[in-house]
Amino acid sequence: MSATAEAYDAVAVRYADHVKDGLAHLPLDRSFVTAFADLVRAAGPALVADLGCGPGYLTAALRKEGLDAFGIDLSPALIAIARRTYPGVRFEVGSMAALETADGALGGVVSWYSLIHTPPEQLPSYLAEFRRVLAPGGYALLGFFESEGAPVTPFDHKVTTAYRWPLDTLAALAAEAGFTETARMLRCPGDGERFRRGHLILRAAE
Repeated sequence: MSATAEAYDAVAVRYADHVKDGLAHLPLDRSFVTAFADLVRAAGPALVADLGCGPGYLTAALRKEGLDAFGIDLSPALIAIARRTYPGVRFEVGSMAALETADGALGGVVSWYSLIHTPPEQLPSYLAEFRRVLAPGGYALLGFFESEGAPVTPFDHKVTTAYRWPLDTLAALAAEAGFTETARMLRCPGDGERFRRGHLILRAAE
C-alpha cells in the first residue's frame, strides 16, 4: 500500500466526516461539476470514473447529475465508507496511476482534489493515463489548489504532503497529454479555506 493510502486509511472516518457536506456550500464548484456533467451527457451515454473518490460524495453527486459514475480510490478504508454510505454505487480500490480500464472505455474522468498529492514530476504520467482510458472527445474534470502566482508549491496538507499548481502550468501539461481546454475556473478561498481553488474541464483529442 502506498504512503498516501496509508495516511488516508489512518484518518478515514474523520476525513469522511469533514467532507460529508460535499458541494452543498460551494455553489461555484457545484456549478462547474454540473457543467462537466452536461458536457458528458451531451456526448452520449458513457461510464464516468471518479478517480480518488474518497468517501464517495462526488461520485454520488455525479450520479444525481445523470451520469453512470463509479469511484476508485487507493484507500481501502475510504472505499469501505463509500460502499456503506452509497450501497447502490460501484466503488473499487485501485490506483489512478494504473487503471484497470481498457483504452477509450470512459466518457469522463474526474480528479477532484485527488492529484494534489502527486509529486510534480509524476503528474504527466497520470494525465497520460487519464487520456488513455478516455474515448476520443471524452471529458476530464480536475479540481486542485492553485498557487497564486507562485510555481508548483508543496504545502502541509492535514493528511500528507500536497502541491498547489498554477492554472496555466497544469493546463499546459494536459495539452501535452492530448487534451484541449474547454473551461477553467479560479475562485478565492471561502470561509475556512486557505488557498485559491483551480478547476479545469478538458476534452480528449479526437
